[in-house]
Amino acid sequence: MNTGIFIIAHAPLASALRASVLHVYPDAAGGVVALDVPPNELPELTRTRAVALLKSLNTPNALVLTDVFGATPCNVAQKVVNGVQSKLVAGVNLPMLLRTVNYQHEALDILMARAMAGGMQSIMQVAVTAPQNQQRKSNDQQHHDHSQ
Repeated sequence: MNTGIFIIAHAPLASALRASVLHVYPDAAGGVVALDVPPNELPELTRTRAVALLKSLNTPNALVLTDVFGATPCNVAQKVVNGVQSKLVAGVNLPMLLRTVNYQHEALDILMARAMAGGMQSIMQVAVTAPQNQQRKSNDQQHHDHSQ
């Protein structure tokens, strides 16, 4: 049985992440739910909505992904997963979520490790260089290209 994936984040991030992952994995719709937490919503209301969504996954295991550790979505998620067969990871990003859906069939502990690895391995500096053989404009005499 697949592990359910529950994204809880500041609005509209959770829904946007879910929509993005379903663009790549449209058949995963039933196993991925999202809860956008609007500004100024009472944590009790967020918790009630989170419990209902978690139950809607209809699976004994859930990986809960949230955006910012210590913020309302994460704090609510900590209370919701307490006592439930689940794992909670803060710092969700799209590569993490894509990897999670791809390996959704694996055991919860392995899935959590894959999610964290996917999220961390996708963070990198990308070098941007100017086109090499580009002609200079005649009025651009003071411009100097520097590469690092």
